[in-house]
Amino acid sequence: MSGTGHAGTILLLGGRSEIGLAVAVRLVGPDSTVILAARRSSDLDSQESVLRVAGATVERAEFNADIVEDHEAFLRKIVERHGPIDVVITAFGILGDQKRAESDAAHAVSIVHTDYVAHVSILTLLARQLREQGRGAIVVFSSVAGVRVRRANYVYGSAKAGLDGFASGLADALVGSGVRLLLVRPGFVIGRMTEGMTPAPLSSTPDQVAEATVRALRRGKREVWVPATLRPLFAVLRLLPRAVWRRMPR
Repeated sequence: MSGTGHAGTILLLGGRSEIGLAVAVRLVGPDSTVILAARRSSDLDSQESVLRVAGATVERAEFNADIVEDHEAFLRKIVERHGPIDVVITAFGILGDQKRAESDAAHAVSIVHTDYVAHVSILTLLARQLREQGRGAIVVFSSVAGVRVRRANYVYGSAKAGLDGFASGLADALVGSGVRLLLVRPGFVIGRMTEGMTPAPLSSTPDQVAEATVRALRRGKREVWVPATLRPLFAVLRLLPRAVWRRMPR
């Protein structure tokens, strides 16, 4: 990122993500290029339009996070075409169906594969690439669902717990390399992914999460909770007896 807080080349993995798009919009500067990476990348007209209005040059790239064996070739092509990457936003993921996952092993595995395994793969490759560049930032979206896994959404929560631990360790491993990883822990986000669900207390919108994320990125932070009040709250919730915790809602 430049001294103005704008980024030159931004790679958004999960080009349909409301939060990821909102973050990218806030990082756009006069010379920014945003690469929208997603499955069915030909169907990203509305996302591209938003970024172009913000002043970005927009490119699209086909990216299926679940096919981890293609990640290395995908990233190589991005770098060959666009050069060094300034900011990577990993915003792909699925919520899945908890009830179905409790009896359908394949569905449970698919949630964990997308929300954890695929992240481990692409983040490892991204860290290597940015280390070679000697600079860059990675934004990873964890969740308070992974801070202490609840019975109500334990499959998704367990995947986020794994991602949170991996990203935390990777952030420490990157210290001194010129590369920074920002780990974002939002609570319930009211958006397309949670449509039809009753919002939890201390919910946020995608724009609120994006504002907090970009502010933390520009301040050089390595971790941010959204809203900030969730951090002390979960310090207390971690201490609840298990018999009480298992009755906690999503």
